[in-house]
Amino acid sequence: MSNEVKPTYTLDERGEVCPVPDVDTRRKLKEMKSGEVLEVLIDYALSKERIPAGVKDVGGEVISIEEIGPSEWRLLIKKL
Repeated sequence: MSNEVKPTYTLDERGEVCPVPDVDTRRKLKEMKSGEVLEVLIDYALSKERIPAGVKDVGGEVISIEEIGPSEWRLLIKKL
């Protein structure tokens, strides 16, 4: 499914550690309109757990989490 969804915005948070990816993701989601999709690229494993837990508070829903390389993930988050 994730290959069919085209992100509206991309945040490249690779190289950043908590809480930076979490804060940046939440901040961007607050600016987005309903139905838009945010792609977040991370390489910090803890963010893979923390971001999905935090996006619900700002009206986001994780569509997918996919491993794109060794210790790299791509999260797709839809603004509800």
